[in-house]
Amino acid sequence: MSPGNSSDSLAFLLVSIPGLAHFHRWVVIPFCLIYLLAMLGNCTILLVVRTYQRLHEPMYYFLSMLAITDLGLTLSTLPTVPHVFWFGVMEIRFPVCLTQMFCIHAFSFMESSVLLAMAFDRYVAICYPLRYSSILTPSRVAKAGLAIVCRCTMTLFPLICLLTRMSFCRSHVLSHSYCLHQDMIRLACTNSTLNSLYGLTLVLLIVILDPVLITVSYIMIIKTVLGIASREAQAKALNTCISHFSAVLVFYVPMVGLSIIHRYGKDAAPISHALMANIYLFIPPVLNPIIYSMQTKHIQNILFSKDLHS
Repeated sequence: MSPGNSSDSLAFLLVSIPGLAHFHRWVVIPFCLIYLLAMLGNCTILLVVRTYQRLHEPMYYFLSMLAITDLGLTLSTLPTVPHVFWFGVMEIRFPVCLTQMFCIHAFSFMESSVLLAMAFDRYVAICYPLRYSSILTPSRVAKAGLAIVCRCTMTLFPLICLLTRMSFCRSHVLSHSYCLHQDMIRLACTNSTLNSLYGLTLVLLIVILDPVLITVSYIMIIKTVLGIASREAQAKALNTCISHFSAVLVFYVPMVGLSIIHRYGKDAAPISHALMANIYLFIPPVLNPIIYSMQTKHIQNILFSKDLHS
């Protein structure tokens, strides 16, 4: 990094949603509601799973991992979004921006990995029901959780190191009210080819590979379900997958939409880029607890006081 661009003095400028600058005080209201719902919903899921003994099963352990990941993703944007919309504080120092970028991408990758682990859980439960408890033991679930954390954090460290070696001599204005890798390298005046290639590798290894493996698991699940003679048993087996499949759609559909807009929406209005990015980051943490509360019988019974026995 050039002398005039040391990490101590370098700062970026965050922006609000384009076209809504005059409505900052009002825009912050839905954002606060989103934060409140996300934290309340995911904390409720964690509390329910921790409190009730009958939920101490692999499926609910993975659900707890998803809730923790959603909380992390929500808290990653909390330090900057309210400051931009409510207080008009746009400047963010390079180390803080780097930390926020790391957290956002790490928790986003973790969510993808947890959804993959949950797909494997459903695959084992439906395809090998008699071996379910012996395959997915608590120790293996814990190891899976540790592997997810290591996979998604360790792979991001090289990206951080590459960014710290870059110089930023162009405009320091970012595209969102939080820091993202693609935004930061866009402002670099040094060669960012290595960053782009490594970022693409991460996308292939996590963002592309995970949904492919999830799809394969569902193909195997459907194949097994179709081999069940009873229609009632088929419906019961598929019903256990509805929550997970809904969570997969809620996470990956906005991701695909955001990728399409970034690549092919050069002429699209700036507000469409900002809205799609916000939907991708903020909506899954809000909807996931609602989906599992409405679709999972045990959680639904507990929340609506139909079954209070642990």
